[in-house]
Amino acid sequence: MAVPSPEPVEAVPRIAPAGGLHPERLGHAERARLALEILAAYVQARRALRRNPIATVVAELRSESASAAPAAAQSLYEARRLGRAVGRLLAHLPGDTRCLARSLVLTRLLASRGIEAKLVLGARTAPEFLAHAWVEYDGKPVLDPGEESFGRLVEL
Repeated sequence: MAVPSPEPVEAVPRIAPAGGLHPERLGHAERARLALEILAAYVQARRALRRNPIATVVAELRSESASAAPAAAQSLYEARRLGRAVGRLLAHLPGDTRCLARSLVLTRLLASRGIEAKLVLGARTAPEFLAHAWVEYDGKPVLDPGEESFGRLVEL
């Protein structure tokens, strides 16, 4: 059985935080905690999608983060760093880990860090119908927004 290759994740430009070209790398323990957080958010999102409409799922993923710390000054950088981590980890999981799953997981991670972001659902009709989901922070893409041919349908 052939496994479809994951969608590319690196289309969003990398931006280093102010004051340094090389951000600090996470240690092994921090990487493991982040991986567990990503996996837990993935399981939570998949379960929620089986029972609820997408708007309810997004609200649920954000609601458990009510006690999140205020957003850091480098929120766009942090959001993109987390987006890359989500894409890299979910690419190795079986099942559907494409744009919607990545966007839901990232929305959960960002909310838990007090970073407000929008999950955007879009579609195009030509040359064939195709839907896409991505995350934006302050109007800037965190996850790949796809080609310019995707019309915005919903922002959550």
